[in-house]
Amino acid sequence: MFQINDTIVASDIIEESFICNLSVCKGECCVEGESGAPLENEEVKIIEDLLPQVWDDLSPEAQNIIKQQGVAYKDDDGEMVTSIVNGKDCVFTYYDEEGVCKCAIEKAYREGRVDFYKPISCHLYPIRLQKYNSFTAVNYHRWSICRAAVLLGKKEGLKIYQFLKEPLVRRFGEDWYNELALVAEEYNRSKQTQT
Repeated sequence: MFQINDTIVASDIIEESFICNLSVCKGECCVEGESGAPLENEEVKIIEDLLPQVWDDLSPEAQNIIKQQGVAYKDDDGEMVTSIVNGKDCVFTYYDEEGVCKCAIEKAYREGRVDFYKPISCHLYPIRLQKYNSFTAVNYHRWSICRAAVLLGKKEGLKIYQFLKEPLVRRFGEDWYNELALVAEEYNRSKQTQT
């Protein structure tokens, strides 16, 4: 583990390889799981405000769930998460012509209809954040459905922190990311000298 400002970063963030491979996994992380995607408190209001811009991209089932319980709910751990359909799909999912599950919020962002990319927890995945009183833990969430992403990352030689540079900068800032990259360089250099 490494400490950067008020974060504790798991070493596998700089050790493990990863590149999302949607052609293989079909966006399964937006479907499977025990609850919806974790949300920051301010993200609930942002998503409520942009709802009209994405409404037509949502399934009728998702629209009904949102009408009944809203865009988010508290899960068993007391965390705010996106609402889900039939205990699975995030309400903001849609399927493209190849059957790949994608995010309607991200689609609206890419089309210039909204200025919010998508929830930071989704953007950061497979990194998961855990907030404590004095620090935030930055961890790698291993999931069997991401096996193809690990293999592609190894093939291309890209580590998790490199693949997720954009969302890490979005969440923690450029200086934080640059420090992480320096830590990774030093860590890899020390590993090479040990062998």
